Amino acid sequence: EEEAGLSAMAEERVCCAVSVSRPPTAGPWSCSGVIVSRDPGLVVCQGAVFTPFLREGPTVWAQTGVLQPQALQPCLRLTVLQPSNRGLNAQNGGLQQHEAQLLALVPCGTFQQALEQVFGQAEQWCWGEEAAGDSHEALHWFAWLRVPGLDSPGDGWTARASASCLRKGEGLLACGSPFGTLCPDLFLNTLSRGVVSNLAGEENALVLTDARCLPGTEGGGAFLPSPDGPRLVAVIAASFCWKGAEWIGLTLLCSLAAILRSSAALLEEAGVAVPPVPGRVAAVQAGGRWDPLGWVALVECGATWGSGVLLAPRLLLTCRHVVEAGGPLHVTTAPGPGRAATSIKGRVVFATEESSPFDMAVVELEESVTGFVPPRPTDTFLPGEEVSVVGFGALGRACGPSVTAGVLSAVVAVAGHPVMLQTTCAVHGGSSGGPLVSSRSGHLLGIVASNTRDTSVGATYPHLNFCIPITVLQPSIARYRRTGDPSAFAELNWAGEGVRAAWRLQRQPGPASKL
Repeated sequence: EEEAGLSAMAEERVCCAVSVSRPPTAGPWSCSGVIVSRDPGLVVCQGAVFTPFLREGPTVWAQTGVLQPQALQPCLRLTVLQPSNRGLNAQNGGLQQHEAQLLALVPCGTFQQALEQVFGQAEQWCWGEEAAGDSHEALHWFAWLRVPGLDSPGDGWTARASASCLRKGEGLLACGSPFGTLCPDLFLNTLSRGVVSNLAGEENALVLTDARCLPGTEGGGAFLPSPDGPRLVAVIAASFCWKGAEWIGLTLLCSLAAILRSSAALLEEAGVAVPPVPGRVAAVQAGGRWDPLGWVALVECGATWGSGVLLAPRLLLTCRHVVEAGGPLHVTTAPGPGRAATSIKGRVVFATEESSPFDMAVVELEESVTGFVPPRPTDTFLPGEEVSVVGFGALGRACGPSVTAGVLSAVVAVAGHPVMLQTTCAVHGGSSGGPLVSSRSGHLLGIVASNTRDTSVGATYPHLNFCIPITVLQPSIARYRRTGDPSAFAELNWAGEGVRAAWRLQRQPGPASKL
C-alpha cells in the first residue's frame, strides 16, 4: 500500500464538518468548518447553522455584540467530523468524530460593512439557499468551537495568509463538505479550484471566487497556494448566489484575518494567543507578465453599462448593445498598482448593424489613458487551454472589474477561420465587451459577446458563453489605425451565411435552438 497516496491533502487535514443537534427532537443541522489551531483545538464555522437553536429566533442576528452559548437552547450536541490521520483504510472509513463546545458566536463587522457596500438591496441579491427562505442576516456571523479531541501540543496554528495580500486573478483552492455531514465517506472535504474574482472592504475582508461550491460547504476554507504549501486565507460564507433571476455562480468568502480581528476579545478572554500572520506569501502564479486589468474599462452609455477592452491609449472595443442607447458615453479605466481609476468621455465611431453576427462597436476617447500598455493579440487558439474573462459583470461599479477563469471549450470555425469562441468562464450581465485572455500566455483572445439564456424559462447559464475572436477584428483594426477611416470595420456587416448561422446559435436547416 502506498500510504502517501491514501493520506489526505494538506487542505483536507485542515477542514472538517460540523454537526449541531438537540437530541432526541431537533437536527442534526450541519455545515463545514476549518481547524484553525491544534494547540488548543479550535474550529471556526459559519454561524447560520445555529439558527434553528437560537432561543429568541433569527432576529438576534441583527445585534452587534457577541452571542454567548446561553443564547442557544440547552442540551445541544456539537460534533466535528474530520479525516483520520491514519488514512482512508482506517476504521469508520478513515473518519474521526470529536465532541465540541461552543465558545461564542461572533459577528464580523468589517465583512458586514463590505457586504453592504458591494451588494445593494435594490439589486435583489440572494446567497446560498436564501432563495428558499433562509435569511441573509447571518452571513457575517461565525462560530468558535473548542474541540479537545483535536488538541495536539506543539502543532500550533494552521498556516495562514492575510487576504490583504490577494490579487484579482490569483489562484485559490476551496475545501468544504457539500451537504454537510450527509454521506461524509463521499463528500467530506472535497476540493474546488478557482481564482480571486473580486475583493472589497478593509484589508479585503470580502473575497469573491469562482471556485464552485455547494450548499453545506459554508464554513469551509479557501487556501492560497504557495511554494511552502497552502495557506488558509478565508472562510466560505455562502456557496453561490443569484442577482434577481440571474444565477451568478460565485462563492462568497470572509477573510480569516477579519474574523480573527473581530474575535480578538473572545480569544484573549479564553487565553488563546494568536500568532502574527507572515508577510506577503509568494503565491503560485499562472499566466504571463501582461495585465488584463489594465486593458478593461467600464463603459457607460446613458442608463446602460458594460465592459470594454482598450487596444490603444484612445481606442476601445465594446459590444454594440452596450452603446446602442445613444446617450452620453463615459469610459472609466480600472484602478491598479500605481494607477487611479480615470473617467474619460468617448464617442462611438463605428457600430455593427443589428443584422451583423458580430455585436461590436468602436469607441474613440477624448483623452489618452496615461501609462497604458496595450494587449498583445493572439493569432492561434488552443481548445482546452486555460483562459480568463475580465469585466464589470454582476458587480458593475461597486468594486472594479471581476476576473473569472475557465477553459476555451470550443473554437467554431467557418471555412477554416475561427468565427466564435466558447468558454466555461462565469460571464454575467455587464461582462459584454470585456477581454478574453489566455492564462498561459497573457495574450488577448477576443471580446465577450454573450452568455447563454434559455428564453423559454428565463434561465441564464454563466458558464457557457461566446466571444468574438480577435483574429476576426484584427484586419479592420489595423486598417482603421492606419487610415482613421471608420469604414474599415464595414466588412463586419457582410459576414457570410455560415458565420451568421453560427452566431444565430441554430443548425441550418433545423429547429430553432433555445439558446
